[in-house]
Amino acid sequence: MRWWKMLGLAGIMGVAATGVVIARAERRRRAYTPEEIKARLRERVVEGAPPHEVRP
Repeated sequence: MRWWKMLGLAGIMGVAATGVVIARAERRRRAYTPEEIKARLRERVVEGAPPHEVRP
């Protein structure tokens, strides 16, 4: 039954690692001000979107 314990610990560690990655990404995303987000979105629209996908 020892391998069940190892499997359980590996699963718990995987869930914890995933949580760390998600939290880090969320912090990075929230670091932008609303003006910065708007500016970046406008840049993306100007750079790469075909005309039929651009919405006012």
